[in-house]
Amino acid sequence: MEVQQLEQEQPSSESFKKIVTVASIACGIQFGWALQLSLLTPYVQLLGIPHKWASLIWLCGPVSGLLVQPIVGFHSDTCTSRFGRRRPFIAAGAVLVAIAVFLIGFAADLGHLFGDSVSRQIKPRAIAVFVLGFWILDVANNTLQGPCRAFLADLSGNNHKKTRTANNFFSFFMAVGNVLGYAAGSYTHLYHMLPFTKTKSCDYYCANLKTCFILSITLLLTLTTAALSYVRENPWSPENSGNEGGEIVASGDKLGEESSNSKVPFFGEIFTAFKGLQKPMWILLLVTALNWIAWFPFLLFDTDWMGREVYGGNSQGSAKELKTYNDGVRAGALGLMLNAVVLGLTSLGVEYLARAVGGVKRLWGIVNFLLAFCLAMTLLVTKMAESNRRGVAAVSGGATGHILPPSVGVKVGALAIFTVLGIPQAITFSVPFAMASIFCKSSTAGQGLSLGVLNLAIVIPQMLVSLVGGPFDALFGGGNMPAFLAGAVFAAASGIVALTMLPSPPPDTPTKAPIVGFH
Repeated sequence: MEVQQLEQEQPSSESFKKIVTVASIACGIQFGWALQLSLLTPYVQLLGIPHKWASLIWLCGPVSGLLVQPIVGFHSDTCTSRFGRRRPFIAAGAVLVAIAVFLIGFAADLGHLFGDSVSRQIKPRAIAVFVLGFWILDVANNTLQGPCRAFLADLSGNNHKKTRTANNFFSFFMAVGNVLGYAAGSYTHLYHMLPFTKTKSCDYYCANLKTCFILSITLLLTLTTAALSYVRENPWSPENSGNEGGEIVASGDKLGEESSNSKVPFFGEIFTAFKGLQKPMWILLLVTALNWIAWFPFLLFDTDWMGREVYGGNSQGSAKELKTYNDGVRAGALGLMLNAVVLGLTSLGVEYLARAVGGVKRLWGIVNFLLAFCLAMTLLVTKMAESNRRGVAAVSGGATGHILPPSVGVKVGALAIFTVLGIPQAITFSVPFAMASIFCKSSTAGQGLSLGVLNLAIVIPQMLVSLVGGPFDALFGGGNMPAFLAGAVFAAASGIVALTMLPSPPPDTPTKAPIVGFH
């Protein structure tokens, strides 16, 4: 009898297809994120935004994540639309992305249309359009990601293995999006596919960015339309959320019923959600926060590290120093490509790795130590690069006439760090979200709100690193090493807390009734 029950709990091939289809939306989302990381900073300079103000624009990501994901998560838990709970928010997010991409890609053209001079270095109208589009894009991406992960948790029901597998596929498709985004961003003649993108006010670099974003929104809208057409939700209401007749019982049902009856305001619900968190969820938030404090210095300055410390260039130096710096940035882009490939492959093997080491929480702890080791190794690579440059300068009498690139060993070491970091990154992109979906079943918060709360443990460290990272590096003489080494310490702390304090997820809850909340 027990064997029969276990067989009934296994996910069907139809259910598996639905999970993969919804998870594929991450490819379109991450394609856009990769373009932001690789292309938008130079584009900001092209429009004439001063470098000292550029970092304030990037604060939009954590600010919107701080507010948007919990709000969207809360309302997606309680949505009674005839189209379902999650699908309306996913569709709205995709439409907002399309609007934002149009504003960003055509900012120079719209600025010129509204009166910007092509000959002037600073283009205020184009900057205004760009900033508006950039903020809408971050809001839209945060509107998309939370409901997508909550949708995957709904599809997984009470099957914890299925929940982990769904998040692993989400991480895999993020890696695919990264590869596509970095590849598109690195091809300098991509605009030839769409010749109309190059205009009087938009040079070839601007046209490349415009073409990349058009491809990005085409991919996202195609994947989103396919997922929302194939995977449908039945209308949800608090009255039938616990129905034995088969309506899916997602963890947000309790929250939706309480909210519908009491009409608690959102911020009151946030307070209630925090108050109702069990100890496992609090420890998960702590491990996640420590983990992301470790990650953000490298994610923000990895290509700058390659150009500055490894290659010895200077973004504000002479023409030769600038060329050397750009060579290092391109090498860093290759490192990001290798990182994305390993991220994708590891995402497909998370379940096997977890079984090999004794569980997902132990796996997360181990890879946090791997993250700490890689961040510490950046110091060794940096010192080897500096020693190599000093040796060349001594042999040539200090007058080489040009800056020599780093040795093959230094390049291989730097690229190896990028590559190996794909392993802990795959775990970071999947395990915490799966554990949050599992732990929230014993709290008063729904899937959407719980994932929004988890996102707070990501964006608050990002804001902290963005605001403190620069002054912290300057305090120790500049460069990226102080922040990287501090990240190594936080990664080790995250690993210790994960191994010693974080409880393992509970075993799967038997699901006797068929899940027919989706069709």
